[in-house]
Amino acid sequence: MKIDLFTMVDSGGCSAKIAPKQLEEILKCLPLPDDPDILVNIETHDDAGVYRVSDELALVFTTDFFPPVCSDPYEFGQIAAANSISDVYAMGGTPMIALNIMMFPAEKLPFEAYIEILKGGADMASQAGVRIIGGHSIDDFPPKYGLAVVGYIHPQKIITNAGARTGDILVLTKPVGTGIILAGQRLGLTAETDVSQAKSIMKLLNKSGAEVMKRHGVKGATDITGFGLAGHALKMARASSVSITLNLSTLPLIGSTYELTDQGCIPGAAFRNLEYVENEAYVENNLDYNLKMIAFDAQTSGGLLMAVSPEKADKVISELHNKGLDTSAKIGFVTEKMDRYLYLNR
Repeated sequence: MKIDLFTMVDSGGCSAKIAPKQLEEILKCLPLPDDPDILVNIETHDDAGVYRVSDELALVFTTDFFPPVCSDPYEFGQIAAANSISDVYAMGGTPMIALNIMMFPAEKLPFEAYIEILKGGADMASQAGVRIIGGHSIDDFPPKYGLAVVGYIHPQKIITNAGARTGDILVLTKPVGTGIILAGQRLGLTAETDVSQAKSIMKLLNKSGAEVMKRHGVKGATDITGFGLAGHALKMARASSVSITLNLSTLPLIGSTYELTDQGCIPGAAFRNLEYVENEAYVENNLDYNLKMIAFDAQTSGGLLMAVSPEKADKVISELHNKGLDTSAKIGFVTEKMDRYLYLNR
């Protein structure tokens, strides 16, 4: 029996996240624990929390899960696991152990699908050197899957979204457009080659990108997921008290992302992300509307956005290309704080 998970959801992957504006209002109500060993908490909306165990060791904690982003259960498990583990890489950590998080509609899907999702997650975790040692499941529809992940890092080597500095060059390690490509697939507009490319990108661990940024002493980074490139860049700018300029004509794109956007294939999550950013962003006059909306497209298991010192940027790009991240590109720069946190240019 062929199972098509994609038919069970209206929005899958990181497009299913709560709108960023709503999330910020919720987080404002949470108390911040007073503990000197908490090195990174929710205050700057960073990728993961970090807790110091000793002068030499800190633990990186994160969790992520979402509804299906593709048809095949095994591939869904792979993508969800890669996305969950990514937050540890974005902080410069080494992921070590994980727990499965599984919501499975027992009466609507055969048990074989459940097994395939978990197999996909286990195989991707193994590729990352992560041991899955348990988990939790409930009966729920639509199905959802992800991981709670723990990694380790030296307390003095944490990479955060508050680490961007004036003069840094912004480097993106993966092309964007997963939300638009998958929305186009739902409408029957996306070529199968583009869908395959998008899935390959979502299954690609951010391990190599993290290795490069650690080798070159990068201090500021984040991964690009549900709030889109512009949303995560805004969070980085706020946390770092700087302004960020994105040159959207330099963005690496997946397949026919631009053409699909031009046809009006823009997921609802992109408009929610636009609403979140627009009051703190300046949009250049005559900026291509399609490029603007691509910058707000919610990504699933997207690449790393790193703030690299200008003297190292070319070397970082070269090493990323050598590691197979051949679409990695310089897409913007960091300046002192100006009137707006974010500037979107051609």
